[in-house]
Parts: sequence; structure tokens; C-alpha cells
Amino acid sequence: MISAMFQDRPLFSNLRSQASWRSDAVISWIGLLILLAWDFSGGDMPMAQWWGEPSGFALRDHWWMVKVMHEGFRNAGWVLLLALAVGIWRPWGSLRHLATGQRTRLFLSVVCALLAVTLIKGISKTSCPWDLQAFGGTALYISHWNVFEVDGGGGHCFPAGHASTGFAFMAAYFSLRQSGAPAARIWLLCALLAGLVLGLAQQIRGAHFMSHTLWTAWLCWTVGWLSHWLFSRLRGKF
Repeated sequence: MISAMFQDRPLFSNLRSQASWRSDAVISWIGLLILLAWDFSGGDMPMAQWWGEPSGFALRDHWWMVKVMHEGFRNAGWVLLLALAVGIWRPWGSLRHLATGQRTRLFLSVVCALLAVTLIKGISKTSCPWDLQAFGGTALYISHWNVFEVDGGGGHCFPAGHASTGFAFMAAYFSLRQSGAPAARIWLLCALLAGLVLGLAQQIRGAHFMSHTLWTAWLCWTVGWLSHWLFSRLRGKF
């Protein structure tokens, strides 16, 4: 009872919010360090060679990889995003634990995560593994850190857009956690696993390197908690 009394007080809520903000920031920084370690380890090409050969990627056009893992899950992602939008007015599942403003902020956080990946992908000059000379294409392998250098391929392959179909929904976790929804951690785990599976599927096809998938995960987490924090600070204007 005493704990419940303190939880209702603004000071307690603010302290809890600040603690959550710090822990989310720490996770983001740790994730960035892991990312940088992978990038500078040079592991992308050796891992791509697990599935790719000089003649290309054997599973690039396999019907399961294309129709189910790529097109099917992409469509499922759009359906879930639409369901979150509808849930603002007609809440379902864990959304019933959130107020209308919270459901709006949840939806916008997911959209922000998707847009962050899409915008960076749109200006990226990095080509896909299947475009590289090492796998039967015409492009040279150039690190995505060389942002001004053209590799001779089609570009627009960094970060992994398809993996964001799963990872972007991690952004919903922050609103669910704030509301005390019991399924918040389950939602986070499902989004994380979906992103990893979809990212790996695209790597097997030759569409992305491992770094592309990892950067997408980091972007979706970081943009998710930052946008949630920003929208929460601006909630009086919603």
C-alpha cells in the first residue's frame, strides 16, 4: 500500500522515468560499441561467404525466401502498423492498457524508427552483397563508412530495410512499459527476434551484410526511445 501511494506521486513517477531513460541510453551506448567492434572486425565479408560464391547466392530467388520471408513478412509488417494506427481509436490487446495519447505516441515512435532507416537507406551509396564482384556482380566492396565513395553498384542497401519490419516495433515497448502493460517485454522480445530472423534471411539471399542488420537494430532501438521520450515531454501538446 505504501509503495502504491508513492507510485501515484509525480516525484516518484519522474524519478522512475529518469531511471528508465538512463538505462535505455546505456543500452544504446553499449549497442553502439558492439556495432563498432563488429564493423572494424571485418566480419561482414567472411560471413557473407557462408552463403555466397563467385557465382552468386544460391538462395537469392528461392520461393520461400522471396515469397514468405521477404514479401510475406513485409506485408505482415504493414498490416501490424495499420493495426497500431487503428488501435489509437479502437484499442486491442496490450493497447487497452494505454490512454489515447499514449497509443498515439506509441504509433508515432514506430513510424519514426521506420523513417530513420528509410531515410538513411535512401541516401546510402552502399550496394548489396549480391552486387559485388566477389559474388558475381560488378561493384567493389567499400565500407559503408566511406559515405562519399561510390562502389559502382546500385547503392541504397545500408542499413537493412527489411529487418526494420521487425526491429521498428521495438519502439512500441517504451510506451507499453510506461503504462505497466504486462506484455511489454514479450512485445520487445518478439520484435527483436523478428528483426534478427528477417535480417538473417536477407543475408542468406545476399541482400545485406550482418552490419546492415545490426545497425538497423541499433537505429530502431535508439530512435524508438528518443522519440518516445520526446513525445512524452510534448504530451501536453498532443
